[in-house]
Amino acid sequence: MHKTATRPGQFESSVLSQLSTLDRFLPVWIGLAMAVGLALGRIFPDLNDQLDRVKVDQTSLPIAIGLLGMMYPVLAKVRYDRLGSVTADKPLVGSSLLLNWIVGPALMFTLAWVFLPDLPEFRTGIILVGLARCIAMVLIWNSLACGDTEAGAVLVVLNSVFQVAAYALLGYFYLETLPGWLGLEQTAIDFQLWDIAKSVIIFLGVPLVLGALTSIIGRRKKGHVWYEQRFLPRIGPWALYSLLFTIVVLFAIQGDAITSQPFDVVRIAVPFLAYFALMWTVSFAWGRAQGLDYPKTATLAFTAAGNNFELAIAVAIGTFGVTSGQALAGVVGPLIEVPVLVALVYVSLWARRRFFAAERGEPASAQA
Repeated sequence: MHKTATRPGQFESSVLSQLSTLDRFLPVWIGLAMAVGLALGRIFPDLNDQLDRVKVDQTSLPIAIGLLGMMYPVLAKVRYDRLGSVTADKPLVGSSLLLNWIVGPALMFTLAWVFLPDLPEFRTGIILVGLARCIAMVLIWNSLACGDTEAGAVLVVLNSVFQVAAYALLGYFYLETLPGWLGLEQTAIDFQLWDIAKSVIIFLGVPLVLGALTSIIGRRKKGHVWYEQRFLPRIGPWALYSLLFTIVVLFAIQGDAITSQPFDVVRIAVPFLAYFALMWTVSFAWGRAQGLDYPKTATLAFTAAGNNFELAIAVAIGTFGVTSGQALAGVVGPLIEVPVLVALVYVSLWARRRFFAAERGEPASAQA
């Protein structure tokens, strides 16, 4: 008994060590990027005017480059050749679609209205995050939790493709239609369905096509080993570099708004914390109730709890502007997500011992 109890513990102790330095200290880097941005905003008060000289649609060129840089590397990691296997496990796929596109957005919508009824811009930004479903970074947490890596990759592809078609429609529904049906106080928001759709096409559709072509052609021409071990490690960090660059610019431009209402910014963290904990718990319990094994249950939980902050930030900037509260709310999200999902990796490993003790051979195969 003692030996079987310590083996998972030994694995858990190495969870953080398996992350790269960039990933492990991401909350620190985000905090530093915020501080640098605030300092630059003080030094260059006309930075926004300078950045707006050249635009991609309604977004300044430097910020557009940062947004596209966030998206392309993670989409190039995905195994698009495995998408054909998505129909093989209908309970897993059906559960993922239910949790990601019905439960998740509805939960974030509810939490945003409960915790931020008086802050419409921040509330809208949080709802946009709730609509932006999992992307390739969630595969890190899934791997650390000994989830099913192939199933995780397939679900990420499925949700990425579905996102292109569904995000704009769901955005309009949750921001305009549903509040009207529920009799909630309406705030005049100057945007159209096409505004969201256009941002999704530019900042998700374009990098999705480029990422898919890179993955398919690169693996076919150079082989999986070269692609996974040589190419991806070179481009992978640029997603986080681009995220940090975007955060620096956003905080430089929004410095006055942030320093004048710091408590409001802190309030953004509350619905995010509640969302990650509730969404992961509900998804894990659902997978268990559906009779899925531990690896697939963990995969279901992490792909449902993770969000595509890059897309939410891109849509917020493209639709509402770089100085908007919607964009700021999206930036705060990754600061909360990383430490919470690392903590949930430990919870998941504990749940494996507690609820899946009868299963055999998972730790060794998952680590491989």
